[in-house]
Amino acid sequence: MNILFLTENFPPETNAAATRVYERACYWVKWGHRVTVITQAPNFPEGRLLQGYKNRWRQVEEISAIRVIRVKTYIASNRGVVRRTLDFLSFMVTGFWAGLSGPKPDVVAATSPQFFAAVAGTLVAAVRRVPFVFELGDLWPASIAAVGAVKSSLALRLIEKLELNLYRRSEAVVALTGAFKENLVGRGIAAEKIAVVPNGVDTWRYGPADKDRALARAWDLEGRFVVGYVGTHGMAHALTNVLDAAERLKHRNAVRFLLAGAGAERDRLIADAERRGLDNVVFMPMQPKDAMGKVWSLCDVALVHLKNAPVFAGVIPSKIFEAMASGVPVLLAAPEGEASRIIAEDRAGLHVPAEDPAALADAVTALEGDRVRCKAMAEKGLKAAPIHSRERQAHHMAQVLELAAAGRGSEASSPAPVKTESP
Repeated sequence: MNILFLTENFPPETNAAATRVYERACYWVKWGHRVTVITQAPNFPEGRLLQGYKNRWRQVEEISAIRVIRVKTYIASNRGVVRRTLDFLSFMVTGFWAGLSGPKPDVVAATSPQFFAAVAGTLVAAVRRVPFVFELGDLWPASIAAVGAVKSSLALRLIEKLELNLYRRSEAVVALTGAFKENLVGRGIAAEKIAVVPNGVDTWRYGPADKDRALARAWDLEGRFVVGYVGTHGMAHALTNVLDAAERLKHRNAVRFLLAGAGAERDRLIADAERRGLDNVVFMPMQPKDAMGKVWSLCDVALVHLKNAPVFAGVIPSKIFEAMASGVPVLLAAPEGEASRIIAEDRAGLHVPAEDPAALADAVTALEGDRVRCKAMAEKGLKAAPIHSRERQAHHMAQVLELAAAGRGSEASSPAPVKTESP
């Protein structure tokens, strides 16, 4: 099968969408499929080109046997509605043109967020007369409305109409969570064409490790109980609540909050922490993918944090599974929903209400004082991690793409049993 996939983010970027698309595509090429990815020059989330790349109209490279076509875009950091919208729209245009050349694919797919990549994918599929599969990575524009990024009701209504049209035109839809599928079905999209392919992890990329002493020493984390948030510092993550919790725990010298990553909110958070004198909060810049094992090794607890909005009850952050595969217990601060269900079923950590600094501080205190409990949750998470393997996810997604390529997208919700093999 010849797969053409559009995604604005791809390695060496390290956000969830980039990692998800790349790791599955590695399996697809291993199984004999041809995969071409159309993406931008890597710059997310800070809006600065990564070393070795230029923002050219077209540049082609091969990454792990995946053909990667990078197109020119209007580059903007992950902040500001107008500039980010121009970024999204520019990729829609240049990604569309790039998709019109080369061997004819059997199927075109695109992932959200942002969903203008799906607009480009829909247009490419229509012009080249092949089926299109929409991977729904986020309920957009509902999620941007939830964080207040767009306030115009007219603009939201127009985007929602476009959103629904994309779902209807797709041969099949792949939703990352069951809640996303329920949302679409409730809005009139046929359940039969929607497959649920959750987020996951390549367990062999991770694993329990002793704390990296050099890294711990560099960030003054030796002998500390480290609560680590690893990922994007964005509006959806409400990380001011972490600072509020840290302020409550300033007297506990053994506890450190590690915030590792980049994003629109990072500079503001750093300034806020300095203003409050929060010496128990450490900000580590975004790390390359191959360094993530060392970062996870510093964490006694993995903090997964989301804003208190109903739309985020259906989100399952991929860092949950990375933490589990690394043998780190999870502390989830988010609306009760799919992520909290996974944590409870796998007994891999604790869940506290979203944006409740007192509850978060109490949970950290309890975990810091009960290392036996932490170890037990870490072991449970490590044992459950293979259930959420990226290989299983890649098999499932490939089945949906094959059904769509054959014009049988209406069967997407009932895949054949998935068999996995050793990496």
